[in-house]
Amino acid sequence: MNVAQALADAEPVPYWLADAALPEPRPALAGPVACDLAVVGAGYTGLWTALRAKERDPSLDVVVLEADRAGGAASGRNGGFCAASLTHGLRNGMDRWPDDMPALERLGRDNLRAIGDTLARHGVDAEWEPTGEMSVATEEWQLGGLAEECELARVLGWRPVLLDGAAARAEVGSPTYLGALWDRDAVAMVHPAKLAWGLAAACRSLGVTIHENTRVTSLRDAGGGRLRLGGAYGSVTARRVALGTGVFPPLLRRLRNYLVPVYDYALVTEPLSAERRAAVGWRHRQGLGDSANQFHYYRLTSDDRILWGGYDAVYHYGNGLRPELERRPATFATLARHFLTTFPQLEGVRFSHAWGGVVDTCSRFCAFYGTAHDGRLAYAAGYTGLGVGATRFGADVMLDLLGVGLPPGERTERTELAMVRSKPVPFPPEPLRYGVIELTRREIARADRNGGRRGLWLRALDRMGLGFDS
Repeated sequence: MNVAQALADAEPVPYWLADAALPEPRPALAGPVACDLAVVGAGYTGLWTALRAKERDPSLDVVVLEADRAGGAASGRNGGFCAASLTHGLRNGMDRWPDDMPALERLGRDNLRAIGDTLARHGVDAEWEPTGEMSVATEEWQLGGLAEECELARVLGWRPVLLDGAAARAEVGSPTYLGALWDRDAVAMVHPAKLAWGLAAACRSLGVTIHENTRVTSLRDAGGGRLRLGGAYGSVTARRVALGTGVFPPLLRRLRNYLVPVYDYALVTEPLSAERRAAVGWRHRQGLGDSANQFHYYRLTSDDRILWGGYDAVYHYGNGLRPELERRPATFATLARHFLTTFPQLEGVRFSHAWGGVVDTCSRFCAFYGTAHDGRLAYAAGYTGLGVGATRFGADVMLDLLGVGLPPGERTERTELAMVRSKPVPFPPEPLRYGVIELTRREIARADRNGGRRGLWLRALDRMGLGFDS
């Protein structure tokens, strides 16, 4: 196994963002502008918010402000798993909001279906593949968890299939598979960057103005029931504001204690030859993830590369956010070794791209919501890695909270959910924050080495509602 040789030619840029379909940048904001709704951030959260606002009320004047390029951060760097789950998985949701889970799963199904319908309606070529996802067991202790997950999913209206080792290996040819749970309906594969670019184009087609390379540096009351967003060369005055900035330094100080940036890393192979493609099977092209606490996620691209990511989630002291942190050779080497353990028949395949990006993480591992400035501003953040699909739901929550397209004061099913009305436990300040996160990472790794058995620290977090298994 020559890991160094496999990684020697890997470009340190996200595979998705290097696509030739990258559109020309939109002009930066220059001068003062007034609008009905200003959206900060042109990732999935911001773009869905702008699009859904115009679908609710076509008369609205909507402006989107993006510090870099649309889809250039987390929205263009992820694995492209568009899941129905709004709660970062069934177990996380059941542990926190058991009474609401039937509604949350129904809303998640409707949300995933609506994403596919929206892409078709607007002609967005995001390489949408509703193939489902297969969770595989690579250790004996993981099989019981898959069986429990299968039973719970069926109770909540899904139709997953539990596979033994031979059936799992018949689907995808890895000698490490001991069993699997395949849910054909709950996940679609997508090209993450093309999804963002397509949503931006759909927004523009409905009259939304998007300004790229426009970092918002200030937020203040402008009087007359309006808020003013300031940038380097202009400002936007709006009746309502939606924040979709993820983990990047927020305009609301209150959010800083709830979010931490965790770096996730991924590799993409060169296109597989016909012989190598046949050696792994994978006829149904479903997304894959293993069932360890430190897990890998992987999938095929449209040109038969394999994207391989996950496992090493890294937090840097002081909420570190720097471009150089996107490159981590030690993690890339670890990922390459694990890839070749999973697919030994692909020895000799080289990786074309290796990159990292930040995940906006909160202590409950799924999005939280709120308002500020007397209800004139709404925010959604903290998706913790499952936001490709859930951001559309988050956009609708923010618009509900802002009253867009609703009679004054009306509540909706979304805004009545306990998940929407509650907040996660805040992270402690540094240096305790770094210590807690690092201890948790080490204990998660130890649990994987000890047959999934969680030590005192993880059990204590579980009792406080802070348990983390990924």
